[in-house]
Amino acid sequence: MISGIFKKVILYFLFSINIFQPLKSAEESQVIRSINNRNTQLRWSKISHQEILSNSSKTSFKNDFVKNIADEKFLEKNINLYLAANSEKQQELIIQSDKQSEINDVIYAEGNVSVSYRGKLLKADTLIYDKSKKTLKASGNIYLTFGNQSFEMEDLLYDFENKKGSLYKVNGLINIKNFINEINYNFDDSNSQQTKIFKDLRKNFVLNTPYEVINWAVSTNKLEIDGNTWKSEKALFTNDLLELNQVKLVFNSLEITPKKEELIVNSSINYLILDESFSIPFWFGERTIDTSEDKLFYRWQIGYDKLDKDGYFIGRKLEPINLSEDIVIDIEPQFLIERSLKGYTNSFVNNGDSITSKRVKQESNFEDYFALNSQTKGKLNDWNWEIKKQLNSFDSSKFLNALRLKTKLSKEVYVLNSIWNQSFYGVYRDRVWNGSLGESEIYLGYGSKLEKRNSWEVNGISKTEKLSIGLGNFKGKALKSTNLVNSIKGNVFYSLNLKFPILVDYPPNNFVDSSFKYISKPVTKGLKFDTKLELYSSIYENGHNQSYIGFGAGPEFTFGDFKSKSFDYTKFSLMPFYRVMEGESPFKFDNVADKFTLDISFDQQIYGPIVLKSKGILNLDSNSEDYGEFIESSISLNWKKRSYEVGLFYQPYNETGGIAFTLFGFK
Repeated sequence: MISGIFKKVILYFLFSINIFQPLKSAEESQVIRSINNRNTQLRWSKISHQEILSNSSKTSFKNDFVKNIADEKFLEKNINLYLAANSEKQQELIIQSDKQSEINDVIYAEGNVSVSYRGKLLKADTLIYDKSKKTLKASGNIYLTFGNQSFEMEDLLYDFENKKGSLYKVNGLINIKNFINEINYNFDDSNSQQTKIFKDLRKNFVLNTPYEVINWAVSTNKLEIDGNTWKSEKALFTNDLLELNQVKLVFNSLEITPKKEELIVNSSINYLILDESFSIPFWFGERTIDTSEDKLFYRWQIGYDKLDKDGYFIGRKLEPINLSEDIVIDIEPQFLIERSLKGYTNSFVNNGDSITSKRVKQESNFEDYFALNSQTKGKLNDWNWEIKKQLNSFDSSKFLNALRLKTKLSKEVYVLNSIWNQSFYGVYRDRVWNGSLGESEIYLGYGSKLEKRNSWEVNGISKTEKLSIGLGNFKGKALKSTNLVNSIKGNVFYSLNLKFPILVDYPPNNFVDSSFKYISKPVTKGLKFDTKLELYSSIYENGHNQSYIGFGAGPEFTFGDFKSKSFDYTKFSLMPFYRVMEGESPFKFDNVADKFTLDISFDQQIYGPIVLKSKGILNLDSNSEDYGEFIESSISLNWKKRSYEVGLFYQPYNETGGIAFTLFGFK
């Protein structure tokens, strides 16, 4: 999944060349103004280039690009000019320089050159524009900004007539969330964010953007433009905006051609580089990318699933298939490593047996060595729909036992003066883990759910509330037998979680600088007290019903700053939870059976970026056969850095595991 967003970032960066649109001649009423400017310099700090691949040209990020992207005096002295250009609705090219002349239809500008056009600002040491040949050349400390986007380059050449050009020594900071809109937007004088963006970029600290990675630093030695195709022998991207070296993605022999909201992208072998030392090669080839997607796209997966796949497997996501503008299919073929090595499988019942029968050992054939995951997404008016399918063998005789399927149709609705999520769903053989009752599944089900979530804070107390109402028809394994039973079910669920600060040492702010090697935001240390309230009730058509009231409370301790080399971070929490229950379900998959449990969570830095994470639910119901056992648990060993985290995880309760990789975003 890594590669998708980087390809999108490249498109956005290269698309910025659109600001250099062909200038109309004077006869076409294009106005070129010359305004004297005071001597002001844009300063850039240099670092030595570092060769990443021995057979490639040298390309590196400038370490102070993000910190010193604009001289504050230059901004103060030129912002009025910038706003003046906006006030004239961006129809004029405004050139500002210390010296300026025109000879034989060639404009020469020298010394602190500033060019404003359509709300975009370019700065350079020198600029030459040939009006007859429609060619532009800018040199020396070139700086370009529009909206949230900023770029630096040493030289720029562009031929408007032939639509060809070259950009040299390019460094940039791109906000992919706003790029497409901002490159075509004419900023007016009421938009004061331009000044704010300049000043923010000069800081030597950043703020984490939870759940999204939208800002990227980019670099390339040379970028060539040929019509609608852009080429670079090597291009680098990173989400690490402080030191620019924790994560790098290197694309080689890159060619990109845009087509509406899609990209045709071609490249050779590329590299994901972690901490300048660990390089992971990947092949990109030629792909068509939907630029409207903004999620990270991890192509390779190594995982472990004992139940459905007999153990270890490897998968690779293929290029998305666009059936239409609103329908996309993602496909991931998988090779089941452990099943192929053993020569047998324990994942299926015998042919002809009930789906609820015990799985038996069978000899595997060639078709059993392969599996397939797919996801189809689309829009229907204002509804979002998706279909997830999992096929755990290509053997046609096992098709019904190997298939798992989920479908969902959802949208936001306005009910009772608040926003809810309304959904309709259908499932076939959906796996469910139900505490001490263990693994179960919904053989067949469909229904609807209305759900609302709210999170807010009052006087330092964090509150999270959830309310859901559901109605469905289900077929699944009976609670007290292996028979399949069918019933309509209606249910209501409500929960309220509160987090009280007791003795808490809050950081002065949430910004981080280069001293934060291992975390994306400062640690909030101290003691907090968590409480949880749950109310649940369900009724079934055959007369069954069940309900419970549950309450839990427990401490959460956090120690350390996570800045020293070892044992400088510990997070530990306990949450005893007790349910007062009544009635029971006809199904095994949803029967509430665990009266008294203890939720335990423990994270510990061991050395440097190595972190051990674990959590589990301990059964404390003395009447249960699983008393004193963990009925749910997971453990992971992580390599945690400010800009990324990679971890090896395992869940003993359902015998699944794999490798997780996460990137963190900043602004």
